[in-house]
Amino acid sequence: MKPVVLVTRKLPDAVEDRLRREYEPILNPDDTLYTSDQIIERAKGADAILPCHTEKFTAEVIARLPESVRVIANYSVGYDHVDTEAATARGLIVTNTPEVLSDATAELTIMLMLGAARRASEGEQLVRSRQWKDWSPSFMVGTQMTGKRLGIIGFGRVGRVVARRARGFDMQIHYHNRKRVPTEFEEGAVYHETCEQLMPHCDFLTIHCVASPETTKLLNAERIALLPDGAIVVNAARGVVIDDEALIAALKSGKLAAAGLDVYNDEPDIHPQYRKLPNVFLMPHIGSATKETRDAMGFRALDNLDAFFAGREPRDRVA
Repeated sequence: MKPVVLVTRKLPDAVEDRLRREYEPILNPDDTLYTSDQIIERAKGADAILPCHTEKFTAEVIARLPESVRVIANYSVGYDHVDTEAATARGLIVTNTPEVLSDATAELTIMLMLGAARRASEGEQLVRSRQWKDWSPSFMVGTQMTGKRLGIIGFGRVGRVVARRARGFDMQIHYHNRKRVPTEFEEGAVYHETCEQLMPHCDFLTIHCVASPETTKLLNAERIALLPDGAIVVNAARGVVIDDEALIAALKSGKLAAAGLDVYNDEPDIHPQYRKLPNVFLMPHIGSATKETRDAMGFRALDNLDAFFAGREPRDRVA
């Protein structure tokens, strides 16, 4: 018999076709956002669950999962929505989908940088609402990216691709990481041992670290104060790394010129002030939203399931 896999969201057609060939999937054709109770109910008889970051596997949820469930193969690179300690204690294998998102997320990061710097949200609204009247030397003046200093927090796969793309704008790369990366990965980037040491060197700051207790509210009022006046902040990692009140205050005061955000605390119920600020370029968590990447994420999750059910160690095991 083929293993039974509960799939919590609607996945790309190519991924669901492979699921049907290799497994007995319980699909979600209407893309309903299941509650925890619904997941537990639908998982009865399932050998595995293939969820997204939208589903929360707390210790309480994991404890209530049917005994038949042996593996959670996430359709995401982040896995902060899963209590990995509870999963390990329960004997559940947990995997993610690293590497395949790097290019798409880096592309979106560059878009956020440009959109924030060149006041894209304001400009688009002016055109759509017919409030654009004429041209003048002082009209819609933004910030130029070319030749500026880019600070990157989290110099892993995504951070390094962002650095590579930013060099096309002749940007000078500075970074902070938990530890310094090998010289061949730096490609001339300047390492800073702490966030505090990095901040004064950032005309632009992008964040690409994982969500964890250590990175929660990593960008707070004290660190924002260390940034140059008029700096631009971009976040395409996880919402929890930013202290919303501190960022909003800096955007209102003019300490920061702008921000570009793709992720938020409590999304999609984001802090209401973000919607009111003209100097924030907002995207709806679409860092991985290209056809190529979404297919690759699904195939990577299925590769992990294939390995598990073949008795091999999954390539991307995180618990």
